[in-house]
Amino acid sequence: MIIFTWLADYLAYSLLALSPDSKLGGGVHFFIEDITKIFFLLVIMIYIIGLIRASLPIERIRTFLIGRSRLVGYLAASLLGAVTPFCSCSSIPLFLGFTAARIPVGITLAFLITSPMINEAAIVMLGGSVGWGLTAAYAGFGMLAGILGGFFFDAIKAERFLQAEPPPKKCCCCAGAAETSGPAASPAITWRYRHTFALREVLDILKRIWLWVVIGIALGAFLHGYVPAEWISENLGGGQWWSVPLAVLIGIPSYANATGIIPVVGALMQKGLPVGTAFAFMLSTTAASLPEFIMLKKVMTTKMLVIFAVYLLVFFTLCGWLLNLLWS
Repeated sequence: MIIFTWLADYLAYSLLALSPDSKLGGGVHFFIEDITKIFFLLVIMIYIIGLIRASLPIERIRTFLIGRSRLVGYLAASLLGAVTPFCSCSSIPLFLGFTAARIPVGITLAFLITSPMINEAAIVMLGGSVGWGLTAAYAGFGMLAGILGGFFFDAIKAERFLQAEPPPKKCCCCAGAAETSGPAASPAITWRYRHTFALREVLDILKRIWLWVVIGIALGAFLHGYVPAEWISENLGGGQWWSVPLAVLIGIPSYANATGIIPVVGALMQKGLPVGTAFAFMLSTTAASLPEFIMLKKVMTTKMLVIFAVYLLVFFTLCGWLLNLLWS
């Protein structure tokens, strides 16, 4: 958006008198433009999604999923994951709730896989960083990961690898997320109620992610201003086949909120990192994490955790290779 570029030009080059050709000037301009644009878009998008989610209580969704065909269940669970603002850790209580409700394990895992990768904040930030075409590809792969994962885990009868445990505590980065996943009770769905719920969503989500956003954009600004494009182009710019599985292997055990990693990945892509390698790293970093695996160990056997990790590794590697082929 031109207004944010103009504002960054004024603040960085006129008010702060930084040179457009300097590393510091480029980094500060990147930071100002991205932080104003992203926070503006976040407020608008979170409010709109909040209006929609105000009439989608989780209990009704659980009831809807029970008894549906598997394909509808996988799709519905992935869609639910896409509109719930949870990280990989705080998706687990809902995953356990779905399991307790005797919803097929494939459907619950479709939700668990999709939820941390896709949410309104991630979509807004990614669209602002890399464009809406690539954002649609990211969202599509995130949904596909959940749907195919549902088929796969039901096919291997993954329920035999589960063990009942009480829901874990919410993680610090998404504290309060479960309470805002939909109306707790069933009051009359009036416009005022929708507006209040959506406004609470905006305040709650921004309160939980603002630091991640600022840190991520600051790192992205540093990379934009100080990391030579030639280094990335020479070492990773050729889209080497091994760079994609390596990025996934690094990303899966890492812990990063989507709102923190997206600005970093966006800056690396501007420096020449291939799209597929960047997206494979971003998908793997947000879909799973070491804290998530530790929490899942309470409800899954070690064999199931290994299968889960291998599935993510294979799927994200294939996605990265495909994107590198299509966008080369």
